[in-house]
Amino acid sequence: LDITMSVTYFAFLRGINVGGNKKVPMAQLKKMLEKMGFSNVKTLLASGNVILTGKEENISSLAKRIALALETEFGFPVPVLVRKMSRLEEIAKTQPFKGITVTKDIRLYVTFLSEIPKLKLKIPYISEDKSFRIFRLDDDAIYSVLDLSKGSGTIDAMAIVEKEFGKQVTTRNWNTIERMLK
Repeated sequence: LDITMSVTYFAFLRGINVGGNKKVPMAQLKKMLEKMGFSNVKTLLASGNVILTGKEENISSLAKRIALALETEFGFPVPVLVRKMSRLEEIAKTQPFKGITVTKDIRLYVTFLSEIPKLKLKIPYISEDKSFRIFRLDDDAIYSVLDLSKGSGTIDAMAIVEKEFGKQVTTRNWNTIERMLK
């Protein structure tokens, strides 16, 4: 009798299927994860958002296990960050972007961190051109807003995030997180 708790996880793969590089077909990814023993595997977009169910385990061990399998399967390293669905539901309940008016130029981002940062950056942070601001930091995520109408783009904003928080992070549009929770 297996009484192990099963948990729903969100796995975020970093830097795949961007500009024809590091190609990871979603059907092949799904099969690989099912072979690893996960059930209810669903992918959202080709950018590496996966919902899966498995036994309760430490999220950083799980991320390493998935990353190792990805490198074996596809032949290149893919950084992976994992969160329990309950953590994302907790974040959603706090309504981190409440009060922010979304227009065609406004992007809302959550950046998942692999470790608690030793910050040099003062939060809230606002870029020189006022296009990008990081307004909240949790132990495992930062929340930011980008205004494309002010000239800077997503690439500029992500360069700031990487400079301050390192490359072991991954950023998702808040719309993607909301879609995954549905």
